[in-house]
Amino acid sequence: MADILEIQGISKRYGAVQALDQVSLNVPQGSIYGLLGPNGSGKTTTLGIVLDVINASAGTFRWFGQPLSKSTKRRIGALLETPNFYPYLTGEENLRLTAEVKGVAPARVGEALQTVGLGNRRGDKFKGYSLGMKQRLAIGAALLGDPEVLVLDEPTNGLDPEGIAEVRRLILHIASQGKTIVLASHLLDEVEKVCTHMAVLRNGKLKAQGPVSSILATNDLVFLNGGAPLETLLQTALALPFVAEARLTDQQIQVTLQNGVDSSELNRAFFAQGIALGQLVVRKKSLESQFLEIIKADHA
Repeated sequence: MADILEIQGISKRYGAVQALDQVSLNVPQGSIYGLLGPNGSGKTTTLGIVLDVINASAGTFRWFGQPLSKSTKRRIGALLETPNFYPYLTGEENLRLTAEVKGVAPARVGEALQTVGLGNRRGDKFKGYSLGMKQRLAIGAALLGDPEVLVLDEPTNGLDPEGIAEVRRLILHIASQGKTIVLASHLLDEVEKVCTHMAVLRNGKLKAQGPVSSILATNDLVFLNGGAPLETLLQTALALPFVAEARLTDQQIQVTLQNGVDSSELNRAFFAQGIALGQLVVRKKSLESQFLEIIKADHA
């Protein structure tokens, strides 16, 4: 699969603040790529640089295998800030004005409204829209030029649960049409439910990137105790080929198994070593705990 966006060693400094530090990542064509990180991690700065709104201090980026140009910009739709729509105009009238400014054919307005689920509310004034509808209209404005890529900065920020669900469904619908989507979010749940690929940023540094399924693994945690001294349990666990990680924590051994391995296999392996475990407790590893592990880990 070709890469739509390639970022190589991008850095950005604002005086004494290092907003981005040597960030490199690749966005595959057809993916929903999430930039995940706490507020201030560099997500919006990254999007601003690749959209030519902010100048990088160092590094390069390429869209569709080439530097950003007027022609490649036409292939990208972006929503970095909510557009200033006129409250006393209808949704359709607002999009018609936006289309005129962008030099887009008026026929695209109806199609964009249908795509974002506002076709039956096209004649309603913008001031009467819910926050979720306003955000969907903003996404419709970004879609007017029928871009190949849609870039969204915190698309569900400030929305209620219903509005969040609406925008999530819309993102998945747009992606199903073959478009690539790049979105920034500080919400782990949003990235896990919507994105196919992700990059984790913290303090301007890239902590991890790749398919969501590989970064946010669903391995269970197994806690062991009894049957032998803790150090013996730890060394036995570390020697097993299907153990991904083992460590001492809170006077017990915490074991992460490789994908597809059941905890009963772990119990049998210890018994084969002459150790009858006094305790074996399985807990689902939460996405939050995995995310915290990623952003706290050192990244070379």
